[in-house]
Amino acid sequence: MISVQKLRRILIGAPRDPLDPRTREHIALVAFFAWIGLGADGLSSSCYGPQEAFLALGEHTDLSLLLAVAVAATVFIIALAYNQVIELFPNGGGGYKVASALIGPRTGMVTGAALIVDYVLTISISVASGADAVFSLLPLQWHDWAVPAEIVTILILMVLNLRGIKEAIAVLLPLFLGFVVVHVTLIVYGLLAHAPQLPALIPQTLHASVGLSQVSGWTFVVSVLLVSYAQGGGTYTGLEAVSNNVNTLAEPRTATGKWTMFYMANSLAFLAGGIILLYMLWNVAYAPGQTLNAVLFKSIIDHFNFGSPFANQTGLLIVLALEASLLFVGANTGFLGGPAVLSNMAADSWVPRQFRQLSSRLVTQNGVIMMGVAALAVLWWSGGSVGLLIILYSINVFLAFSLSILGLVVYWWRSRHTRPEWWRRLLLSVVGLIITTTVLGMLIIQKFTIGGWVSIVITGTIIGLCFVIRRHYDETQMQLHKIDELFTPHGAPETFVEPAPPDPRQPTAVFFVNQNRGVGMHTLLWVQRLFPGHFKNCIFLSVGEVDAHAYGGQGALRTLNYKIENVLLGYKTFCHSHGLAAAARVAFGTDPIAELTRLAEEVHEEFPNSVFFASKLVFVHDNFFTRWLHNQTALAMQRQLHLRGIQMVVLPMKVT
Repeated sequence: MISVQKLRRILIGAPRDPLDPRTREHIALVAFFAWIGLGADGLSSSCYGPQEAFLALGEHTDLSLLLAVAVAATVFIIALAYNQVIELFPNGGGGYKVASALIGPRTGMVTGAALIVDYVLTISISVASGADAVFSLLPLQWHDWAVPAEIVTILILMVLNLRGIKEAIAVLLPLFLGFVVVHVTLIVYGLLAHAPQLPALIPQTLHASVGLSQVSGWTFVVSVLLVSYAQGGGTYTGLEAVSNNVNTLAEPRTATGKWTMFYMANSLAFLAGGIILLYMLWNVAYAPGQTLNAVLFKSIIDHFNFGSPFANQTGLLIVLALEASLLFVGANTGFLGGPAVLSNMAADSWVPRQFRQLSSRLVTQNGVIMMGVAALAVLWWSGGSVGLLIILYSINVFLAFSLSILGLVVYWWRSRHTRPEWWRRLLLSVVGLIITTTVLGMLIIQKFTIGGWVSIVITGTIIGLCFVIRRHYDETQMQLHKIDELFTPHGAPETFVEPAPPDPRQPTAVFFVNQNRGVGMHTLLWVQRLFPGHFKNCIFLSVGEVDAHAYGGQGALRTLNYKIENVLLGYKTFCHSHGLAAAARVAFGTDPIAELTRLAEEVHEEFPNSVFFASKLVFVHDNFFTRWLHNQTALAMQRQLHLRGIQMVVLPMKVT
């Protein structure tokens, strides 16, 4: 029978060593792989964004050329704005870091909340759209199986991402390239098949626009274009993914990020703009149970004619299967970007700090699981309705876009006296801000009663929860800081003679400590008070947890090591000044419990007459919320050591 550990190893893979330099080189993404892993969301939006925009034109499809140009131009404007984000924040964080650093922490938190909802919906809507593409070829009675199929797909993507970013991309690579090659070929052929009509497109569009304005007025023409443009807001989703995940890119990160954005912008602009244009040229109309892309590509394949109806149907099947596959690949962006946002917010105490933790595969496991579970819940609630999900999706996307670009506007205005190129960057940012806020406002106004309010409620609830979590962490940290101050040495250190090394034959107190000096000193002093003069040796054990923050930037691990060594030196100095023999052991890893257990076993073998001690924060109003926000390392270690026959005492530390 396969054990749980063995099954986990089969599904997720063997652990990785975070301290091995080769590990970082292995998991870092070059621009091409980043385009696949982070750009798939953008490209997959060409499967549903252009459709929503074109349908919103109604009978005024003669305006499609203007719409296609506007969509392509918007892609490049937003991409250029996010290139600035990559330059300013080369360690990642994207819109959240931009808004936090350039506007304020609360604005950053709102941006982060919007991005979390955005990435959850990225997973849901991509999988739902992919299922729609597949089921477009099946009888209507089979469509009841769409939601169960979508749930299975999300579970598969969760497992792939728990294995690691690069492993997931390697599996999805053929699907991505297949989609790009096939769809570019179809779009080019679709345009060439109507080559005689192309020179007349601009005059026809201008004539149609003028004619419509004479009947209904220019205000009506502009409103039709704006409504359809806003409806296609889902087309631009995913463009921020690169700036959020710069820390996963290969060095030099800024250059890699810009090349990735270049690939994304050009491919998305071509696909989205080309598809909208083809809808008009091929007179595509809505058909029940089918996407507009399915209708369009069927017409193109029939026109090309592979020789028989069966061959044509097979060709269409391949195209839609690749389209569905890319949508599933696009869903993977949610599993990359969402955990990254949660990790950055956890570093600032807006969400539980467990979201910073890395698994043995160096993946932000808690974030991946949360995004998957949330996507499953949304999918089940919405019944896989792409139309409803796009409304929720687009509002949050453009809220994040607007706040991020507002941060750039603020930055370039402040830099007008120090950066000679400030006015060009400011102008680009202002244009981007006008576009994103206009679309956001129109989406809220038009879609408020048909689902927009749900998006606002969900995002507002997350914002409220973030405020509560941050307040709790701030209050706790304030009290811990006061305790730290009590034990911080002031003035010149005492002169003393360092005692002999710890004697393994003597009673030994072993302390699990972290970077909070006050907590460790609280434990040490209580032990001296409870067992006066009994323990002759003091051993301090600490683990530097390699989380997403510590593993994200150059020199971060060295900084972590320096902080821990400095804290341990303080403990040893205190013990030596009081005539106690002292030593310290330190380890680094993604799993503190496993590393501490290993250190404890080594120390207990060397010092058999030892007892282990740790402190646990005890809140006056202890509840599920406080237990959720603080790890239970002390209790987990007590259980591990007791199972090994090693004595450990947990001392409470009251926090009001």
